[in-house]
Amino acid sequence: MLGIIGSIMFIGAIIFLFNSLEKYRFRIVFAVVIVYMFLPNLLVVAYQETLANGISAISYDGNGQCDFVTMDDSMDAECNLVLHNRSDEAVTVELEFIDSLFMEEKYVRMESLMNLAGPYTITLAPNTQKHIHLEELLDLSNVPNHIDSGTSFSIHIKLIDGNETRIL
Repeated sequence: MLGIIGSIMFIGAIIFLFNSLEKYRFRIVFAVVIVYMFLPNLLVVAYQETLANGISAISYDGNGQCDFVTMDDSMDAECNLVLHNRSDEAVTVELEFIDSLFMEEKYVRMESLMNLAGPYTITLAPNTQKHIHLEELLDLSNVPNHIDSGTSFSIHIKLIDGNETRIL
């Protein structure tokens, strides 16, 4: 709902800008749209590198991958992802995996199966990028609606630090 309202307000602002200009209308409106496309990402990085601390300073590029192979009542699971701590302090977080929306709609567990062996406690040193490799043998004897085998890209994760939670 917030995204819809924000989009309507942005379109309204562009219309008002276009109507208020007499000269260089299209150029200025085009420049504003281009700046609006790139400015949010730049502001997030600037915030994380200057003001953020704790889990707010951790970034994730979204390029994680998990591989699952079923063997009888167990599953060999392996996940790789990269987290970047942009603050000047070390951060310790718990890592949990979240199923993609596609899998949630079908009520099938995939990435969240990694939580059977977790949560995983990870410490990120100040201003460093850390490659995280998790390999587990999961017992699936009491887990309904799980996948048999497969690979998942662009995994979703949840970071927990005390009372703070962040979904990436």
